[in-house]
Amino acid sequence: MDAPDSVLARNEHGIYCVPRSSQHRPVAQAILQSQVWESETLDLVRGADSSGDIVHAGTFFGDFIPALARSRTDGAVVWAFEPGDENYRCSEITTTLNDLENVVLTHAGLDAKGGKALLATGDREGLPLGGASRLITDPTRARWWANEEVQLATVDETVGSDRRVAVMQLDVEGHEQEALAGALRTIERCRPLIVLETLPEAAWIEENLAPLGYQLEGSVNRNFVLRCS
Repeated sequence: MDAPDSVLARNEHGIYCVPRSSQHRPVAQAILQSQVWESETLDLVRGADSSGDIVHAGTFFGDFIPALARSRTDGAVVWAFEPGDENYRCSEITTTLNDLENVVLTHAGLDAKGGKALLATGDREGLPLGGASRLITDPTRARWWANEEVQLATVDETVGSDRRVAVMQLDVEGHEQEALAGALRTIERCRPLIVLETLPEAAWIEENLAPLGYQLEGSVNRNFVLRCS
């Protein structure tokens, strides 16, 4: 496997391939100090029905992957999505280092539809964004950031209709509404717990999630929790 410039770190949940370019990021710093990032969020997601799958988007270097994968019982899968090249390769290595066989890692960002997009990977000064890399919605502004072209995918097209999803945990830097739009068939079918870094617009929730029985339950580690009543 073509390994990026990285360093190995360990915490109570596993071993991680941390890209050196992102060592300044808070998540990387926590893992490098053998801590657990957003432990309350991680515990919430891990504690959901262990026989169901987890959709986990914005994997970064895989800081959630070992804990999520080991929380599942036989047959349950973690569907992980990461669009950035370096972060994806680090997530692959993290998965391999922990000998995880129930992780399906997709080299793509989540969206309402497939295709391609530009991912901002560095700020205006060139400092790598790491886990804060985000899709550029206005191509005319692409010159403002270091960027790379990435693939897009949808949950509905990637996760089989025979799979039962217990949780969707999305940390996709403001692209949560579009990611959920591409997962509505799965959400309607499975009614998973939904954990989001950024809430969709209130009108979108009212139109698409409220009719399914979803309500905002609260927040944990600044992530919003929506549960089907």
